[in-house]
Amino acid sequence: MATMKDVARAAGVSVYTVSATLSGSAPVSPELKARVRQAVKALGYERNSVASGLRQGTSSLIGLVVSDVTNPFFTELVDRIQIEARQHGYSVLLGISGHDVAREAELLRLMRSQQAAGAILGPAGGAADYRAADLAAGRMKVVAIDNAFPALGVDAIGLDNRKAAALAVSHLLDLGHRRIAMVGGVPRQHVARERLAGYRDTLRRRGVAFVPALIEPGNFRLEDGYAACKKLLRNDPRPSALFVANNLMLIGVMRALGDLGLRVPQDISVCSIDDFPWASAFQPALTVVQQPIADMAGAAFRALLGRLGGEAGPPARQLLSPHLVVRQSCAAPPSRLSARRQVCS
Repeated sequence: MATMKDVARAAGVSVYTVSATLSGSAPVSPELKARVRQAVKALGYERNSVASGLRQGTSSLIGLVVSDVTNPFFTELVDRIQIEARQHGYSVLLGISGHDVAREAELLRLMRSQQAAGAILGPAGGAADYRAADLAAGRMKVVAIDNAFPALGVDAIGLDNRKAAALAVSHLLDLGHRRIAMVGGVPRQHVARERLAGYRDTLRRRGVAFVPALIEPGNFRLEDGYAACKKLLRNDPRPSALFVANNLMLIGVMRALGDLGLRVPQDISVCSIDDFPWASAFQPALTVVQQPIADMAGAAFRALLGRLGGEAGPPARQLLSPHLVVRQSCAAPPSRLSARRQVCS
């Protein structure tokens, strides 16, 4: 395996020049850079970023821990954070917690052992799962994203989840719906609790009674969303609309409605948080509340860079605004449509 000394010898430069070219730690003339890069390519040299970090007291590795990479939200988030990292000269070490707080802690320990300078964490648990300032302790800097709440003791970037729920529920109320059921997330997670609070607050503000039987947790999973939808539709009278708290559960809900022979939006309206590539490909195209994923990734990476650069001060929390995308999965409730037909006839 080629070493940095081999590259320096082939390029006719010093080892320092090779190191400065590869790390960007010092200015190098374009001519010498070209010679170093040509030698690197010819020898197949691969820089050991961990060893380099140990020598320099720094690291070009950052960790990223998310709950479920099959969720389109996290898939895009991972992609966006990797783009940010690449632009700033960092590599990303990815870990998947599977909604398991213990696994999450193991992954963070692994990232520390690999000399990661910092990590961006999508917390899997709720406030009771973390001791105050646990994540803030130790050498590795941590920034929380998505299910981020003040008790974590670190900088946090998230969505204004109450506003997101309010946008979805208000849209359904404006269409005339009054029995709006909710397929919720993991009950202990802050993000799920905030979306439920937004649902309840919006109903109360608009003078609509909150009915506990119209809430069912889908745990942010496709299969659980499917089961929750079927259970909610056993209510009598049946809800005329469904508010779904994320995109994986939305896929399960749409599958359940198809199995039950219910048409969207003729028989029941559906609105969800999270846009994703297939949402506009469904028939009908799905009305969703869109998260600004690229902005969230950028804000989280900037916060981490700031802490790595020595920024001090108490943990900061930033909530970004959602956006309602209206498509064809919501309409007036069937009873109102029937009344309109009778008037017209």
